[in-house]
Amino acid sequence: MIPVRALRAAAAVEAASLAALLANLLTVHAPAVSSVTGPTHGAAYLAVIATTLAVTAAPRARLYAVVPGIGGLLALSAIRARSRTGPSETGGPRRG
Repeated sequence: MIPVRALRAAAAVEAASLAALLANLLTVHAPAVSSVTGPTHGAAYLAVIATTLAVTAAPRARLYAVVPGIGGLLALSAIRARSRTGPSETGGPRRG
């Protein structure tokens, strides 16, 4: 379950950094905040995609992972929903 934990952390950083970027944009628009938060958000976005690819083979979760800003949270939700439903729709063994 360590990869899911890593996905959870990356999703939280992705969402929080997006919130910080938007708050900065709507208020003072300090270049220093953008120069730190922007790369942090980008790295978290890439981490969400990579971790989702490592954690699950579910197409829906993988698709959600590429949504900027909230993709990690959506992917986590899809992974949780898939784990509750049981075997895959194709009837084969579940991967992920």
